[in-house]
Amino acid sequence: MAIQSVHCYSHGSHGTDEEFDAVWVTYFNKPDIDAWELCKGVNTLVGYDLVPKQLNDVASAVHILEAVKDKAGPHREIYPYFTQELRPTLNELGIFTPEKLSLDNV
Repeated sequence: MAIQSVHCYSHGSHGTDEEFDAVWVTYFNKPDIDAWELCKGVNTLVGYDLVPKQLNDVASAVHILEAVKDKAGPHREIYPYFTQELRPTLNELGIFTPEKLSLDNV
């Protein structure tokens, strides 16, 4: 008996990991994707506890940091650890945290 990894989509259909990945790779590789679609896709994946790779956009990176902070919820020690571990990469890429941009006060 073979076990197959399956994702349940919000609309009730099922698919393998490869099919799930292919849907999202196609979605994020659209040449005409706009900022709204990008945020919508990121928010959907965050709802699945996933984060897309290779988003070459500073605003999207900051948005993902905000999502990680939100997902940490009452576990306040997670987000500082996360940003501490990402600090070298954030510095290398010139990406500021939402706190540094004063977005946490909005």
